[in-house]
Amino acid sequence: MGIQQSPQFFSERSILFRWTVLILLIALIVGSISAFFLATLSWATSAREANLWLIAFLPLGGLCISLGYLKWGKNVAKGNNVILEEYSHPRRKIDWVMAPLVYVGTILTHLLGGSAGREGTAVQMGASIADQFSPKWLAGEKERRLLLTLGVSAGFSAVFGTPLTGAVFSLEVNGYHQFKLQHFIPALIAALLSYIVCSFFPIAHTHYPEIAGPRIDLYLCLVLLLLGGASGLMSYFFVLFTRIWAILFRQIKTLYWRPVIGGVVIALVTYLCGTYEYIGLGIPTILDSFENPQHWYDSIVKVVYTTFTLGAGFKGGEVTPLFFIGATLGNTFSNFCVLPLDFLAGLGFVAVFSGATNTPLACAVMAAEVFGVEMFPYALLANYMAYLISGPKGIYTSQKVDRIKYWPYYLKRKLKRLKEGSTKS
Repeated sequence: MGIQQSPQFFSERSILFRWTVLILLIALIVGSISAFFLATLSWATSAREANLWLIAFLPLGGLCISLGYLKWGKNVAKGNNVILEEYSHPRRKIDWVMAPLVYVGTILTHLLGGSAGREGTAVQMGASIADQFSPKWLAGEKERRLLLTLGVSAGFSAVFGTPLTGAVFSLEVNGYHQFKLQHFIPALIAALLSYIVCSFFPIAHTHYPEIAGPRIDLYLCLVLLLLGGASGLMSYFFVLFTRIWAILFRQIKTLYWRPVIGGVVIALVTYLCGTYEYIGLGIPTILDSFENPQHWYDSIVKVVYTTFTLGAGFKGGEVTPLFFIGATLGNTFSNFCVLPLDFLAGLGFVAVFSGATNTPLACAVMAAEVFGVEMFPYALLANYMAYLISGPKGIYTSQKVDRIKYWPYYLKRKLKRLKEGSTKS
């Protein structure tokens, strides 16, 4: 089904007015809905922490999420991958039902004790809302790509309070081969306006400490490369476990039984272990990682919890759990490095995110926005190391990844051809 066109909008004189109106509408709607989402997410987290018995109802919540997608959301069940696919090969307008389904699914997941994030929800709500303007307002595929970029930028910025990161992320996540520099200014304006709109509501974004960067020397560069490499490996295992759990749950033929069984396992393990820091967003542990030593296994346990939750079919995002994994990993590095604990935790915070999403530049910009501009060069080096080490695929299976990510595979293929050539001769 192609995208409808309205020629009356396509005169040269109307372009600036049309995009100004679109940016304002997207920022206003996405910023307001994101504020409501953050408020209800905060309520869900507080309600669960005050009533831990709610975790016993996680299987029921999973059943409701699954039935909702089976009935209304079969076309949007792939979440962020739907957006990436429509960006690369536009075919049909994203169904508006994506926004309410992912919103309700995320709130239920957090209220009842699943381990997930909020980035996926923000991006899906922003893109699906923005795409509702595409049938009558746009002239073709190029303009629709910009519209989806605006929605992603506005949603990411409003939820995390990082407008510059939101703009860069919305461009970089689609792959370097589709990085449209001319889209940056509109994406940045949409991100800034959405952030401002969200700030008018009585909600608060998470505030992280300002981190001062140490003097650059050979030892520091070595630590950055090692931490980046470890972050890349952690990203790789996060992606790997996500797919392993998804494959295992696909063995259950009845779709709505998957989150039910997954919910039972998560609830039982949580109750039996007697610890609740690995469910939900995990923000208290993230913040504590900048001040106090954490258990060396915290990042590993969070990987298992989050990938199992998402593999079972619960909704949310991966980014805040990736922050948890990265911050605790960097915290562990402080046991072996003569560098400030908060500095290492901050680097891990963005490096694991970089490796899992294949967005090293956006994550370096996030380090500057969240921790202070001094962190940018350190984060950029660690992020690109994590990006290279994390493997050819990220958490978004439909993402188009730059060829440099495949260098081990190209090298292996080249060596194989050389070996075959020498054998024949």
